Amino acid sequence: MKAVLLSAGYGTRLKPLTDTVPKCLVPVQSKPLLGYWLDLLLPKPIDQVLINTHYLAQKVKDFVQSSPWESVIKLVHEDVLLGTGGTLYRNRDFIKDGAFMVAHADNLTRFSVEDFIATHVRRKPGIEITMMTFQTDNPQSCGIVELDAANTVVGFHEKVAQDYGLHANAAVYIFEPAVLDFLISLNKEISDLSTEVIPHFLGRIQTYHNTDYHRDIGTVQSLALAEVEF
Repeated sequence: MKAVLLSAGYGTRLKPLTDTVPKCLVPVQSKPLLGYWLDLLLPKPIDQVLINTHYLAQKVKDFVQSSPWESVIKLVHEDVLLGTGGTLYRNRDFIKDGAFMVAHADNLTRFSVEDFIATHVRRKPGIEITMMTFQTDNPQSCGIVELDAANTVVGFHEKVAQDYGLHANAAVYIFEPAVLDFLISLNKEISDLSTEVIPHFLGRIQTYHNTDYHRDIGTVQSLALAEVEF
């Protein structure tokens, strides 16, 4: 299976650290976030990874070139940010051959990739997406999911003040080709998974709940917590 690691973010809430370090290379216990992701996914069950770059792209390129996984990584640069959906659309030839994984590389996580994939393989008919979820301690900063009795996502609320619970989207997915087909049908260079893809597929998304570890490294406070917890 191939994976796309979305790595082009600015990390503005992590300034001044991200004045000189791209968000995906922010270190936790002296190891960059992207390094954790590559070591988690490779060499199996993921066999190829695509990484998009934008801000401080040369630093990401230098990191990849020094990685033992360089030979199975494809780097693609975005002169203009395409959004999470637009990156998949632009690189559709890379992911067109079957189910593929997508993850935001600015999250810190620990889980069984094999179990995640196995859960997707066992999905019931009609399910096109397996979404990883986690229990958040800051629901206003997350996309909160509503589930039916079969753990199918029937509602999605992105960073809202209302109380929809603590069951949050971890921004780690396995997509069936139907998702790529939908992005192609939009025919948009710039699109977003949370606002366009997820709402379209409500009722066709199952969840895989991460009970091991997951944290969005989006603020100085969350980075400090990760240093202690991980």
